[in-house]
Amino acid sequence: MISSTDWHARGTTVTTRLLALTVALLALPALADKVTIKLGTLAPQGSTWHTLLKELAEKWEQASNGEVKLKIYAGGTQGSEGDMVRKMGVGQLQAASISNVGLHDLTSEPMVFTTPGMVDEDSFRAIFPKLEPQLNQALEAKGYSVLAWAQVGTVYVFCTKAYATPEAAADAKFFAWDGDPGSIEAFKLVGFRPVVLSSVDIVPSLQTGMINCVSQVPAYTLTARLFDKANKMMDYPWTYLIGATVVKKDVWEKISPELRPKLLAIAREINGRINAEVKRLNDDAIAAMKKQGLEVVKVEPGPWQKAAERSWPAVRGKVVNEAFFDQVVKLRDEYRKQKK
Repeated sequence: MISSTDWHARGTTVTTRLLALTVALLALPALADKVTIKLGTLAPQGSTWHTLLKELAEKWEQASNGEVKLKIYAGGTQGSEGDMVRKMGVGQLQAASISNVGLHDLTSEPMVFTTPGMVDEDSFRAIFPKLEPQLNQALEAKGYSVLAWAQVGTVYVFCTKAYATPEAAADAKFFAWDGDPGSIEAFKLVGFRPVVLSSVDIVPSLQTGMINCVSQVPAYTLTARLFDKANKMMDYPWTYLIGATVVKKDVWEKISPELRPKLLAIAREINGRINAEVKRLNDDAIAAMKKQGLEVVKVEPGPWQKAAERSWPAVRGKVVNEAFFDQVVKLRDEYRKQKK
């Protein structure tokens, strides 16, 4: 039979051991919860952009020792860019790598760069660093963290027929992004006929004749095989397309504060490589398409620039606030003046 003294002694020993175990556990570093981020993009399977996103996923998993997993859904499998933004809003996606057209549903300022005739590659590279902090703040205010800004490249007009002037293209049917009313009005002011479609419907619509012109960067035009039908490229830099990889801020902050800067540095290093190579990639795409039947139509830039600038009232003060629009024009003009 165990005496009351023995029970007391044993109880004291158990209590002491439990306290020691608790102290030891508290001394251990906290185990971070694993975070899975589902990312959608229109980048076609196997494209340069898709390949780099896969590299990002691999490096993030290595750097985090499996704490952060990035799942890529490429090729428009999550719908249009507008669909992806809506899915981020309800938690079906946590991130997206999208163009400034898709970003319009979060904040409209990036759309200024896709305004026809606004910037070329050279002037964009010169002025964007001065504007980037404002764009980051605008997205942060909407609950999104920017992992990196991407240059997608110069946009050209690809059609099933050659159009020497914008006036000659008055009968053409131009693809216009669904969910982007500003671009619809802009096309009309230029004198073009917009046909509103989801981006995932471009190829079948070219095949059926619902549209016969699409403005796009050469690398995407090649990878998505848009030039199989739209095999005439007007040699005028119509717009400049950019994009960003964004992640929901609340999801990003689930990652340990010590790890976030490492992951951000990896994302920006990978993105920097594509930005440095974007012109070569698009030039190579044009060369590859020419070998497969693409005709590059030489045009006088003057009439196309005048037509492009007719679209500006549809953007300034309607899509992009006047102050930011005017700031971009001012920075661009100052740079071009200095360059001369």
